[in-house]
Amino acid sequence: MIDGLPFVPRIMAVLMGVVALSGCAWFGGQSKPDWIDGVGAAYPPGQYLVGVGQAENGATAEDRAYAAVARIFKAEVSAQSKDWESYLVIEQRGHSRDERRLTLDNLTLVSTDKVLENVRIVDRWVDVHKGLHYALAGMHRPQAETSFMARITELDRSIRDDVEEAHRTTDKLARVRALRQATRNLVLRETYNADLRVIRPSGQGMVAGYHVSELTHELEEFLATNLVLVVVVSGDQAEPAQRALTEGLLKEGLQVTSRPWGGDRSTGGDSSGPYPELLVRGVVRVWPIDVRDPQFKFARWCSDFEVLDLSSQRVVGALSKGGKEGHLSDREATARVVRIMQQELSVDVAQAIAAHVYGEMELPAQASQPAGCPRDGLASTPASALH
Repeated sequence: MIDGLPFVPRIMAVLMGVVALSGCAWFGGQSKPDWIDGVGAAYPPGQYLVGVGQAENGATAEDRAYAAVARIFKAEVSAQSKDWESYLVIEQRGHSRDERRLTLDNLTLVSTDKVLENVRIVDRWVDVHKGLHYALAGMHRPQAETSFMARITELDRSIRDDVEEAHRTTDKLARVRALRQATRNLVLRETYNADLRVIRPSGQGMVAGYHVSELTHELEEFLATNLVLVVVVSGDQAEPAQRALTEGLLKEGLQVTSRPWGGDRSTGGDSSGPYPELLVRGVVRVWPIDVRDPQFKFARWCSDFEVLDLSSQRVVGALSKGGKEGHLSDREATARVVRIMQQELSVDVAQAIAAHVYGEMELPAQASQPAGCPRDGLASTPASALH
């Protein structure tokens, strides 16, 4: 009997009893839990969605258990992605398939974060003979269903408000931004809805009031006929700079007219197309610099751009970009700096302007001066002078 044991053995016996009463959460032996083989009676499939993780230590086993649950949802989101292809294409127009895949992965990551909010480690076990740790991650289906339904309902409200605003407003830029936001939220909503189908034993989701393809088509049609941009670049290497920026804006889903611009919306170019609403005007400079390097020659480039609302003649955004490059000769350094300039105009500058148009970020009303860029000749030029 325990009462007859000395003090230290008595303590050891008590501790062993506590361990025994704690069940099989930490130690193995003969009582291997049934959930390890996927038949856990304590977590019936109708009530729980579970994942098992196995590793040589407890922390890694838990991470793998969480990952096992997340994979179930990721597979469903990927299976539903074909319905969002129109959005994924406009989101990454002209980019590689890998980059479009990255966009889908970002959506899946958002979904996974929301899923894991509802997942807990509900049991653990250690196989002392093999030195393996097991963890069981579980999601209580009814609780998770309530959470996801609330999020979907909130997104439905935002989508409805944005679509109604887009159809009500007479401001073209505001309409583009409202449609863009509604489309992005609808894709996110459908991501959560894919998760809801996994959570519900019935496999049923919540019917959406709009379709991604329809909103995407409406946005593209409006951009093509009502919010056309014209790009005018002057200065050094103006032609390749203007071409690069135009190509970048097209990849971002914006409509850019090729008609000549003379500073008047009522003149110039082919009358069959719409007149531009926004003017992207800029000045670029390229020049050699002396850094007293005995082996390499260097050249620098800089640019100032403004986005002008042609209806109000108001500058709605501005940005500057610049940099330097080196090579073995002045000619090679200049060629390299022009190539880098084109890349940055077609990607960074185009994405910043597109993000401003779509309402995802605001460009400052006045651009900051790039470090080391000469100030002469870079002041804002009137639209009528850029032709």
